[in-house]
Amino acid sequence: MANKNGQGQPGVSLAGAVDLGALKHQVDAEPGQQGGAPAAGGYVIDTTEASFQAMVQTSATFPILVLLWVPTDDRLFPLATRLAQAVNALEGRIQLSRIDIATNPQIAQTFQVQDAPALFALLAGRPMPILQGLPTDEEMNQITDQLIPQVVQMAQKTGITGSAPYQETNDQGQDEQAGQAAADAIPPAHQEAHRLAQEGDYAAAAEAYDKLVQADSTDDLAKREQAKCLLMARSAQADVRKVRQAAADAPDDLQAQLDVADVDMIGGQIQDAFDRLLDFLAGHRDQTDPIRRRLLEYFVIPEPTDPRLAKARRRLSTLMY
Repeated sequence: MANKNGQGQPGVSLAGAVDLGALKHQVDAEPGQQGGAPAAGGYVIDTTEASFQAMVQTSATFPILVLLWVPTDDRLFPLATRLAQAVNALEGRIQLSRIDIATNPQIAQTFQVQDAPALFALLAGRPMPILQGLPTDEEMNQITDQLIPQVVQMAQKTGITGSAPYQETNDQGQDEQAGQAAADAIPPAHQEAHRLAQEGDYAAAAEAYDKLVQADSTDDLAKREQAKCLLMARSAQADVRKVRQAAADAPDDLQAQLDVADVDMIGGQIQDAFDRLLDFLAGHRDQTDPIRRRLLEYFVIPEPTDPRLAKARRRLSTLMY
């Protein structure tokens, strides 16, 4: 993905230096007011340190673009507007999360960013850099026309296929029909479970999806979302380094291997998760049942046509019989 370093870095320096360029372009209007930055709404949200963790968790449900910016710097308004238009046009297949680095410096440090703007894609909690600095027109076109659709495709290949929630806005330029399209994409019976997942209450969401599966065993969407919520409820808060170290230190420990397989699935490393559990099963036939149950849970997350899925199913059958 594009990484721009050639232009001057507008915005506020977190190192403490005053950016005189940013001061010259500073506006007093609030986002959405005349002369101010574009307002959030549609599939665009503003994230703070208080809501950051919940936002990261929801990136396992749908992909997120993260824009680190300063909403009082008018040089960044066209970038924010173009990104919002591109994201809203996809009607919930991706969300744009805007973060003010001047008032949320800890988040900027998390992304190792000192100046605005910077743009990342976030899939299952894993950030991928797209842009640093103001883009040229050509780069902006590449981001909106090619990179954003590619992020959506990457998410779908790893089983991240949920829809972002629609937020009402007062901006006249927002397309109100987009919200209805997103709502229509979620079956009415799924609304409560979907809401719980969006709020980060994955355990409750998994229970709600389980009720849907019990009521209709052919509801494949509920099965997939239930599996994803169970995965997130178990391991969304796991310390990845500790989990991987524990698995390396205890290669014969079933729970350690299950935990690291969860981490792989959340990170989109589906093949690694499959192989880890299947390799463990090959050497521990006495622990077939828990491995089989976990793999069957994983198997409903990718698309049914995913070739990794068919290969893993065949190997599981071979190992079991």
